[in-house]
Amino acid sequence: MPNALSMTPGAASKRRAAMLFIVCCAVIISFDGPMIRSMDAALPWQVNFYRSIALLGFVGIAIVLRFGRASLAAISGIGVRGCIAGALFGFSTMAFVQSMVLTTVANTLFILGTIPFLTALMARLLLKEKLGTATVLTMAVAAAGLTVMVLENLAVGGGAGSALALVSAACFALYAVLLRGSRHKEMLPVLLISALVIIVVAALVKAGDLRISTHDLILCLIWGGLLTGTAHWLFILSSRHLAAAEVTLFLLLELALGPILVWLMIGEQPSGWTLAGGVLIVSAVAGRAALELAGGVNRRPRP
Repeated sequence: MPNALSMTPGAASKRRAAMLFIVCCAVIISFDGPMIRSMDAALPWQVNFYRSIALLGFVGIAIVLRFGRASLAAISGIGVRGCIAGALFGFSTMAFVQSMVLTTVANTLFILGTIPFLTALMARLLLKEKLGTATVLTMAVAAAGLTVMVLENLAVGGGAGSALALVSAACFALYAVLLRGSRHKEMLPVLLISALVIIVVAALVKAGDLRISTHDLILCLIWGGLLTGTAHWLFILSSRHLAAAEVTLFLLLELALGPILVWLMIGEQPSGWTLAGGVLIVSAVAGRAALELAGGVNRRPRP
């Protein structure tokens, strides 16, 4: 993949904007932890159901406001690839929730930390995307940070939960690659597909028993309609100008910031190892972004 030094000024500025978008996306997603801790953990399917309804409404309104009478054309424009991407994102979300139920949080997060590597492999095979040395080194440092974060809490067993975490990681990695492969299309409607998949599956699994408290319902509407909708719109925009592996690499910030937000908002104090690993992840990603910005600033326009 070309670096900032070999890009036109316009392309380099778009990459820097995309990095800002994906960092904002990771910060927004990091509020998932406080949201989950503030709701009834025994109702994961109900939470996903109402969260997805809110996401469906948010994306539907955004599409109508943006495309007006051409909204149906915009939705159909994602094609078969977009529908597959949306389904993959939906299955990734559901597998993640069930993994958290069946195994430890540390096990789930450790496996989800493989997403950038799975994405890099899939992007290399399907899109022929190559990664620069700086990105590879950033991935290695971030992986080390994630290992430090969860190593003390990794548990033996939880085979089904760990398998579902791997399914979640693989589905999300392929979702990111499909978005990247369709970067010249408007892919926001993909989120409609993912929301519909979760709504249908959750309704079938719970056989219509979707009772939830008013408190949790309000949080679901905020979480799905505002936080998830905004975050993944930024994710889609970022995928247009960053390599698939780069996009998912920056999302590791969420794993570092999540425990800190839970600490500040809920009072669950993270361990020293968690904080140390988080510092490694944040430092790696911040360093990668700084290199990109430095390259863009110091680069002279090519004739």
